[in-house]
Amino acid sequence: MRHIKGLSKETLKILDRIYQESKYYQVRERAHCIKLSFQGYQISELIKIFKVSRNTIYNWFNNWDSESLAGLYNNPGRGRKTTI
Repeated sequence: MRHIKGLSKETLKILDRIYQESKYYQVRERAHCIKLSFQGYQISELIKIFKVSRNTIYNWFNNWDSESLAGLYNNPGRGRKTTI
């Protein structure tokens, strides 16, 4: 099973702050998932907590590994495009 490892105290504080204060629900959810994984929760438990698929959890972990805190946020261009 895959876990998030090696988070510093500063990173944990930032994740806590994001989880409590971010205006974006998805970002709060992802930050919480990263923190729970670091605390030792299994992927099967995270799937039940967040009600998402295994692939979604792995995508969150991959984004965290490649982009760290920036990986919590959605990339631009997602969603409906603006009309004139």
